[in-house]
Amino acid sequence: MTAPRDPERPIVEVSNDDRHAFPAALQAARRRVAQDGSVSVLDALRADGRWPPAAVALLLRDVGGIEALATDTGQAPDLPAFGAQAATLARQWRAVPVRNAARPDQLQVAMADPWHEASLRGIQQALGRRVTPVAASQAQLDEWLGAGSNGAAPAGGSISANALQASGPVVEFVDTALRRAYALGASDIHFECSRSGVQVRFRRDGVLVPHARLDDPRRAEEAISRIKVLAQLDITERRLPQDGRFRLALPDGDIDLRVSIIPSVFGEDAVLRLLDKAQLRDPSEQVSLDRLGFDAISAAQIRELAELPHGMLLVTGPTGSGKTTTVYAALSEVNSGLEKIITIEDPVEYELAGVLQVPVNERKGLTFAKGLRSILRHDPDRILVGEIRDAETAEIAVQSALTGHQVLTTVHANSVFDVTGRFKHFDLDMFGFMAALNGVIVQRLVRCLCQACASDRPATARELAWLHGMGQTEATSVPLAVGCDVCAGTGFKGRRVIAEVHTMDDGFRDLVTTGAPVSALREHVYRRGVKTLSSLGAEMVVHRETSAEEIKRVVGW
Repeated sequence: MTAPRDPERPIVEVSNDDRHAFPAALQAARRRVAQDGSVSVLDALRADGRWPPAAVALLLRDVGGIEALATDTGQAPDLPAFGAQAATLARQWRAVPVRNAARPDQLQVAMADPWHEASLRGIQQALGRRVTPVAASQAQLDEWLGAGSNGAAPAGGSISANALQASGPVVEFVDTALRRAYALGASDIHFECSRSGVQVRFRRDGVLVPHARLDDPRRAEEAISRIKVLAQLDITERRLPQDGRFRLALPDGDIDLRVSIIPSVFGEDAVLRLLDKAQLRDPSEQVSLDRLGFDAISAAQIRELAELPHGMLLVTGPTGSGKTTTVYAALSEVNSGLEKIITIEDPVEYELAGVLQVPVNERKGLTFAKGLRSILRHDPDRILVGEIRDAETAEIAVQSALTGHQVLTTVHANSVFDVTGRFKHFDLDMFGFMAALNGVIVQRLVRCLCQACASDRPATARELAWLHGMGQTEATSVPLAVGCDVCAGTGFKGRRVIAEVHTMDDGFRDLVTTGAPVSALREHVYRRGVKTLSSLGAEMVVHRETSAEEIKRVVGW
């Protein structure tokens, strides 16, 4: 028995050809929605032009299995159904819970893409039950949520400090932390959740200093969700690590942030790395070896190595020791405009004038190794490889250095001897590697004492033994970091680099290729007069540039 037709509703007819053509049109509409946050599936289908709005609604129901939202039947939004983070979640999922005035017990969810499985799972988890999705226009979603319900800036775009029209104490807490970190010159922001809330710490001059605290476990979770929204991460995934990035528009310029989320026993922790790519764009502000604090002898040696027409220059050290900045400085000093310079980095940390910079994109298949192969076909003179992480990249970099290119790169290792061991682990031909290698810079970043408050204290017996062993036989006292308003109570202000610069000679190459022990390598290297990091640190202590505790923390003695 056929149900009686509503006399107020016009008759809509669609042909079998329409029904066969609709699935392809629906998939095309979903692809457009994934790329363009300003339209919904319903909008895209209507804009297709093949069917009138009533026919689109009928095809959605009969072929797609989804009803189009009936806006003329008393539908009203019910955002509180999503909970405390209702506005954030609604923008993340591009969805709004709605109820019909005639049937308030029946809950539906109006969505830009009602077939989006990840969003549907998150919605059902937030609501605690299964729910019926319906297709809505973007204009209707915007009306209920305010402009910007698409939830994120386009790829490569900027998010303002009041992004997504969000407000409230948690949003202000996160945004204040971002702005303050940038103003203080912090390199990283740590959001650390505990049983009682979330602690924010900044990494300044290589050490973590506290910034602020939010004592509420629920708001701690909301703070992490805020960061996920900014980085376009899955707000409902709390069991797996996630990585993302976003650009924040500040009054002084845009800042790029790299985001890492990792689960913990108390929820999730977040670390944001601040990358001010524009800080080297102005030629007047180009970083140089002298500005980094290299002593005159080391700076001259690095310049000579960087100016060689071919071969490899390696900068090594632990994470956070300034390796990338040093290779940028060396590259900037030889960038005369007469040569083709190409870099491949993950990520591009600074923008360099006159240099072709290629960002690694492993999700799309652009790895260091693949990018380096393409660069070699791009007629380069000098190549900067952000980091050698695997055997394939190491092999290509060595071959590039052997075939007439200058290669500047970094590797994680603690000493020049660890470098040779690292490349042996890559199973490379050590003869070819040592033939390509021109020099190795082993470096650390050391905090400098604040001269406005620095004091002195008698040296301990252990400190005296170290200083005398480093040739500082007249030392009886060591500097003391005190702390004042100038240095924000830390006792230190700024950092400078200390470095061992090793120029490869045939004797060292012979020792490595013949498998000589580390003791023989060490004796050869330091017999040539290279100062160790420990001796350089001792000099800084005697000259009251830093403290003995800082050298022990960074170098060890």
